[in-house]
Amino acid sequence: MLKVVKIGGNIVDNPEKLERFLCDFARMEGDKILVHGGGKVATTVSKALGIETTMIAGRRVTDADTLRVVTMVYAGLINKTIVGKLMGYGLRAVGLSGADGGFITSRRRAAAPVDSGYVGDPVAVNCDLAAALMEKGYTLVAAPITYDGEGGMLNTNADTVASTLATALAGAGHRVELVYCFEKPGVLTDVNDDSTLIREITPASYRELKACGAVADGMLPKLDNAFRAIGCGVESVVICSAERIAVPGYGGTRLCRG
Repeated sequence: MLKVVKIGGNIVDNPEKLERFLCDFARMEGDKILVHGGGKVATTVSKALGIETTMIAGRRVTDADTLRVVTMVYAGLINKTIVGKLMGYGLRAVGLSGADGGFITSRRRAAAPVDSGYVGDPVAVNCDLAAALMEKGYTLVAAPITYDGEGGMLNTNADTVASTLATALAGAGHRVELVYCFEKPGVLTDVNDDSTLIREITPASYRELKACGAVADGMLPKLDNAFRAIGCGVESVVICSAERIAVPGYGGTRLCRG
């Protein structure tokens, strides 16, 4: 089974946790694709360059200057750092932005109701490119920078990139498992208490969790993307701790069709 694994920015920001995760990821058997988030490096670089960072509902507003920074940081510094470390662990890793071979094409998000600037929503994946590279033994490392189809780049949510890749590859005939790895053990009813881990979520229980406020904020788009992927043919979705990627079954929260 092809595994699409997304690693969150909080792990990318922590050198020790990232190193451990990449070591474990490299040992995973079979075809796999790693999608990484951006972390806080872009904010640090923006500040050093005198570029103001604006966030709305936890998402970065991407003006022209910020787009240059995130392209440089996400598709450059972070992507190539991860590729280099995976190569050191024996993988034949290759880093891709959405523009490379037309890997992921996006449409710029509408300015209403919120103008996020140069932010893209994926509309197409070059599955032939991915398949050709994996057939040659390469492990893909995807940056959250996509292509607008007209010569430009777009900043794109990494969770969405991961679910889009998983869905497209499932549609192309691959058996796909989507794994979201971050700093928590999975989906929690109390974000400050790891013992409140929810082992399984169905569409019905998800509606109940949202209604009572047990699941909220940044976890909602992650779960929305996950259930959308399941509905489009992805066989399995798991949300787990980055430290459990090498554990059979990963632990964490498994999403089911119900």
